[in-house]
Amino acid sequence: MNSYDAIVIGLGGVGGAAAMHLARRGAHVLGIERFSLGHDRGSSHGQTRIIRQAYFEHPDYVPLLRRAYALWEELESHCGEQLYWEAGLLEVGPADGVVVPGVRESARRYTLPVDEFSPAEAMRQFPAFVIPDDCVAMFERRAGLLHVERCVLAHADEARKLGADLHAGESVLRWSADKGGVVVETDVATYGAAKLVVAGGAWSSQLLSDLRVPLRVVRKHLHWHANDDPRYRLDGGCPTFFYETRQGYFYGFPQLDERGVKLAEHSGGEEAADPLGVNRDEDPRDVERVGDFLRAHLPGVSAQRTGHAVCMYTLTADEHFLVDRHPEHPQVVFAAGLSGHGFKFTGVLGEILADLALAGETTQPVEFLRLDRPGIRSR
Repeated sequence: MNSYDAIVIGLGGVGGAAAMHLARRGAHVLGIERFSLGHDRGSSHGQTRIIRQAYFEHPDYVPLLRRAYALWEELESHCGEQLYWEAGLLEVGPADGVVVPGVRESARRYTLPVDEFSPAEAMRQFPAFVIPDDCVAMFERRAGLLHVERCVLAHADEARKLGADLHAGESVLRWSADKGGVVVETDVATYGAAKLVVAGGAWSSQLLSDLRVPLRVVRKHLHWHANDDPRYRLDGGCPTFFYETRQGYFYGFPQLDERGVKLAEHSGGEEAADPLGVNRDEDPRDVERVGDFLRAHLPGVSAQRTGHAVCMYTLTADEHFLVDRHPEHPQVVFAAGLSGHGFKFTGVLGEILADLALAGETTQPVEFLRLDRPGIRSR
């Protein structure tokens, strides 16, 4: 049986970063991925993800984001490729809603530069967007976008350069742990290690079933719309954008290539009982909802759809991440339930998992993401 210092299950956003950080510290690492590296079967694909610091979900994410920004810059320098574009982020919502108060609180607590505009001021500043009269607009200049597939492959490439063994196209059947370490059985071989990192994304419920953590997997749609208006192009100064509306939460990206403007709904989603069998066809209801948002708020973008993709959110009960050591097997660490807003953190989460696996602790402030917080585990 081949033996390693650490095995990483899953080489998507978090797992690839964990493999790299473990290898960087001199660990002999095996990474196992069911699909190809940089695949489109999970949650880390679809061209782009937003990255931001004035985090409306919870101010406690901000220190992690500051470290994440530094790590993305460091990864760019190692791989020699641009991964992050500082396009800015326009966030729109009611003053008493969820987004605007959350952005204000994170910006206040951590002295983050965020501009606030009335609807009229915002439409003078961003004339391509329609801002409802009953909303407030917030603009974060240091926000922007990550090229998601490039980020995943950059972590994997760096891990390999540092000596990690990465096995793609190999499925984990089960793992077990005892005082001697861990054993991972796949459809190809059996491996042993001192430490195990579980970063299974939508498959986390199966891989971490003994933790009794309900994780809900939902299907999410990504749409691209044709555009010939330069105001919606990245090179025309268009920011990323996120709207809180009465109909739901919607977000999008400036045009990067011939596909046009990317749009999606962050709220909602159809539950997927089996991540392997998720329906990847377009959903007419989702198409209609995104189309309604486009017509109301981005009048210069065409209704013609040029592309579609499906990804998955894996949601915890409170929609915050789970990052911890296994309570019964401290040599096993995991990140799960990134709840549709985790990709921007993958570099720092990989670093934290390497800390927890090799040292048993981390200096990063992740107490609010621990397994033992209220309402996470079923009885």
